[in-house]
Formats: sequence, structure tokens, C-alpha cells
Amino acid sequence: MKRRVLFICSHNAARSQMAEGYLRAKYGDRYEAFSAGTTATAVHPLAVQVMGEVGIDISGHQSKDLGRFIGQEMDVVVTVCDAAQGICPMFPWAKETVHAGFPDPAAVTGAPEEQVAAFRSVRNEIVAWIDATFGGV
Repeated sequence: MKRRVLFICSHNAARSQMAEGYLRAKYGDRYEAFSAGTTATAVHPLAVQVMGEVGIDISGHQSKDLGRFIGQEMDVVVTVCDAAQGICPMFPWAKETVHAGFPDPAAVTGAPEEQVAAFRSVRNEIVAWIDATFGGV
């Protein structure tokens, strides 16, 4: 039976979407991946772009509100931003809660190249963390 993992972020626009997409693509044989936001918005186009660069298509993902998962049991709930960390005690259907904070790439301003570089950097951090956390289990 696959373990269920929910990634939570503020807007379910970048970090949690990238984490969901990567876990599903790389370890989908062992894990069922989901993501949600404390306030859902839209998937950031640069998140779609940088995941595509590593062969993972998240273009069909939609931003989801955390309320959609109320009552659904999860094996692991992972907050990927500091703002979402505070809500985890309010998710009683999680067997385990983990915080893995990553910087918000959407907060980077400047030239388009700098913005893409920020998304790539965060993607690489998320990939490394997921590999280390879920890869050997």
C-alpha cells in the first residue's frame, strides 16, 4: 500500500506543486503525492517551466485549497514554507508532520533570468530533500 504524502504551502503555487510533482514522478511506486495551500491561487508558470527542464510535467496541476483534504488521512504532511508550518497542528489526520522550509522563489524580483534561477535553485533543494527523505525508505 502506498504511503500518502501531502505537501502544504501558502498558495500551492510553486514549492508544494514542485514537491508533489517530483515525488509522484520519482517515487510514485511507493507514494501517493498531493499538495495544497492555506490559500489556493494558481500554479506559477516558472514552476511549470523548471520542472519541465527535469522531465516532469506539472502543467496539468491545479492549485488546491487545504480544505479539500479535511478528513483525509495522510501518512506524512510536509510544510514547505514557514507560513504554512503554523497550520500543521490543525491537521489531525496526519500520522506524521514534517517541516522542510524552502525559500519562496516567487518573491525574487529582478530580471527574468534571476527569477528563473531562483525557481531552479528551489527546485534543486526540493529534489535533494525528497531524495534524502523518501528515496531510501
